[in-house]
Amino acid sequence: MSLKEILQQDWKDALKAKNKFKANTISMAKAAILQAEKSGTSVIDDDDIIQILSREVKQRREALEEFEKANRQDLVDKTKDEIEILLEYLPKQLSKDEIMEIIRQAAVDEGANSMKDMGRVMSAVVPKTKGRADGKLVSQLVKEYLNK
Repeated sequence: MSLKEILQQDWKDALKAKNKFKANTISMAKAAILQAEKSGTSVIDDDDIIQILSREVKQRREALEEFEKANRQDLVDKTKDEIEILLEYLPKQLSKDEIMEIIRQAAVDEGANSMKDMGRVMSAVVPKTKGRADGKLVSQLVKEYLNK
């Protein structure tokens, strides 16, 4: 069963269970996928859907920071719940330690030892962490590693 079919089935199940919040969250994700399908010329596969869902999670995490600054606990709670629902459809997220191990290996493979090598390290790390780690976090950890 494709990820798109799983989303469709879970949306139906949420509607039947009268879980309006989950149904609305999945519906927003489906809308983003539909928009990508209409704007692109190629067929959307599971990798593309993972990328779209990752972007949706990233947008919500950025909004979460703003809601916390504005002291809007109602929106913070809602956004956290949306992120939890969307993360169910993404591959298991990597821990900081797992990301650091990937960065260490990439740095060794690339012979990187300074900030000048960040581009090479990032180009080696991003394909391995795509959809499984936030790009902002990966970039931050690469900077920390190269500044040692």
